[in-house]
Amino acid sequence: MDTVIQQPHKLRGTITPPGDKSISHRSAIFNALARGTSHISNYGTGADVQSTLKVLRALGSRIKKTDGLINIVGGEFKEPSNLLYTGNSGTTTRLMAGVLSGQKFLSIMSGDKSIRMRPMARIVDPLREMGASIEGRQGGRLCPLVFKQSNLHGIEYDMPIPSAQVKSALLLAALYADGPTIIHQPALSRDHTELMFRAMGINVSEHGLSLNIEPGQLNAIDVNVPADISSAAYWVVAAICHSNAKITIQNVGINPTRTGILDALEMMGASINIENKRLEGGELVGDIIAESSELNSAVIEGDLIPRLIDEIPILSLAACFAKGTTIIRDAEELRIKESDRIFAMQSELSRLGALVQETKDGLIITGGKLLKGSNHQTYSDHRIAMTMGIAGLLASGQTYVQDADAASISYPTFWEDLESLKVA
Repeated sequence: MDTVIQQPHKLRGTITPPGDKSISHRSAIFNALARGTSHISNYGTGADVQSTLKVLRALGSRIKKTDGLINIVGGEFKEPSNLLYTGNSGTTTRLMAGVLSGQKFLSIMSGDKSIRMRPMARIVDPLREMGASIEGRQGGRLCPLVFKQSNLHGIEYDMPIPSAQVKSALLLAALYADGPTIIHQPALSRDHTELMFRAMGINVSEHGLSLNIEPGQLNAIDVNVPADISSAAYWVVAAICHSNAKITIQNVGINPTRTGILDALEMMGASINIENKRLEGGELVGDIIAESSELNSAVIEGDLIPRLIDEIPILSLAACFAKGTTIIRDAEELRIKESDRIFAMQSELSRLGALVQETKDGLIITGGKLLKGSNHQTYSDHRIAMTMGIAGLLASGQTYVQDADAASISYPTFWEDLESLKVA
């Protein structure tokens, strides 16, 4: 599907994005492993989180959808009769690697073309240190991955880069180990796994950036998934960069390990307020109100990067509207996402007329140039598709987005929500 967007005179409205992807994945996987029955409300609607449910069902999990709820009866997994297919979901692939390492049966896991090209050594290597028997393409560096029965033991592991997916895979494997596992993080990354583990009865202690986890049995809990802040970020940027806009995004998860995008935009002068703050299931939730702002450039780097890695494409669009030159660095991880997002954003923002320079680990963006709509690729990447959709609301003329339905990977109603905000 291709789509055409034109800049409206005003942007007004209230949006509730889909359930948070990170929390949706974890709520399903953890409750499928748990003792008891759970009910998950506002589970994400994107293709990635549906891939997780398909994998869990293939492992014998009893999962039903009733009246908008995901109902899961937890218990032991069974040997799958076929390959476990994770689609385009890196989170499913990496978290399930931790789970499958601890099972007493053979399993094979793979995904689509993008997943088969994404690096898995960062997961496989520490899991092998724990005793996991894993084989795969290029010595286990690429999918498909084969997991054989093994006995896991606890390790002390220094993570070379901050990664919530790696950390979560190791925490899941640690449930099956014969002793405690200690993980040392170089910087803070999203902590949904730790929060949910504690709520489900697992002993996870923190000492600075280090985590200590004891093996144990998860107990089922009900989860009300907050709206995804990564999805909310598109509407925040639309509002602050448009000259006549005010948008409310409701029920958004504002876990401090995930709000790097809000911190970065506020550094740049964005007008963002959070109302109705509350705790739901251990996660901080609130309503975000964003409106037209005068932005200034900033340097985005270091420990802030892991807290906004998924939002850098839309942040780079915001930088086009800031006075001065914004520098994004320490983000080389973007080159191995669903696409090479550094290259993709340099290419597509340049098509709009923006001044963008690609570096090895980021982007240098000089704001202030009038953006003009053009023809844009999405690289089959949901975040590039949505970023270019927001660009169409902000650029003069018409913006053509090819393969726009790539957005459905995480946000199936993105284009409908976009249309709902436009006031001619």
